[in-house]
Amino acid sequence: MLDPRCPSRLVLDRIADKWTALVIQILAGGTMRYAALQREIGGISQKMLTQTLRSLERDGLVQRTVHPVVPPKVEYSLTKLGRTLIEPLQGLCRWSEKHLAELQANRVRARETMAMQ
Repeated sequence: MLDPRCPSRLVLDRIADKWTALVIQILAGGTMRYAALQREIGGISQKMLTQTLRSLERDGLVQRTVHPVVPPKVEYSLTKLGRTLIEPLQGLCRWSEKHLAELQANRVRARETMAMQ
């Protein structure tokens, strides 16, 4: 059994978060400004995006660059470490797309079974 205090759990919590996965996937395409990132993700609140970006920056997965212009221009990009997540996350996306119909069918079957009980 994995120790609840194991540091790998913290890493898995960060990487397995849906917003983290989406931010990594989108930034895999290149550097983006905050508003463009929020539009591209869709459905994420400003608060949640800010929290996610701060966590990713703290973990060294995302770099925040502030350009000294008026108004300030802030851009986000993946770090070298962040780019190492692109391939594993794309693998998970491919897996989910490949098995989506089967997963949905299993959910329908489970709901029907629960309804009959």
